[in-house]
Amino acid sequence: MISITILGTGNVAQNLFEAFLLADGVEVLQVVGRAADRMEFFKHRTTLVTYEEKLDPTDIYIIAVTDDAIREVSDKIVTSGLVVHTSGAVGISMLETHERQGVFYPIQTFTKGRILDFFKIPLCIEATNENDLKLLHRLGSSISSNVVPIASDKRRALHVSAVFVNNFTNYMYTIGAELCKENQLDFSLLKPLINETVEKLDFLDSFVAQTGPARRGDLQTLHTHLSQLKSKKHREIYTLLSNSIKATYPIKKDKS
Repeated sequence: MISITILGTGNVAQNLFEAFLLADGVEVLQVVGRAADRMEFFKHRTTLVTYEEKLDPTDIYIIAVTDDAIREVSDKIVTSGLVVHTSGAVGISMLETHERQGVFYPIQTFTKGRILDFFKIPLCIEATNENDLKLLHRLGSSISSNVVPIASDKRRALHVSAVFVNNFTNYMYTIGAELCKENQLDFSLLKPLINETVEKLDFLDSFVAQTGPARRGDLQTLHTHLSQLKSKKHREIYTLLSNSIKATYPIKKDKS
């Protein structure tokens, strides 16, 4: 049995907690939060303590807080157990005050009030010694079908990639929704297009899948679109992305 302490009460902590409850050979002995009113989700389901209280000994302490709070929370833990964080952007060295350090990073976006199927979420793990890496692999395999050892530098590169495919893509949806609203159009008309764009990545490389006027070198359509955009910010983003696509896919002129 692997005993767990989760430090944090937000979206990542809640999803991990639910996943561990369903896992064989894992027990969440305590959840640590700043105040009782932040721990309602976990109430009557495990032992709840605040950061001012002494923690019980467990095998693994999982710090699931915002990146800028990891060091502060880490410094509050006095243990000989394994201490890990769940960040994609923070190196393992952030936990340097502990003899046993690790990372337990789920590659997913988590939303308040939404519990995901953790079995489908890839987990990146890292540890400062081989035995702890094996322990994290065993823990990760209890809740995920895809557990991958990745060092801090590679994980940070993966996190930057995730920002492009998730955060930036979602912002494009926001702009699309704004344009639809400006023109009294229903944004839901675009949802089948969004779904197909993602689904075809299962059988087609994104580089090959690229379509659109910039990919085709259709300057007339590009100029028409720019003339339709009322916002300077939207025109700048459209131009930047279109120019980047054109540079990636130079159009070869037919010399025949």
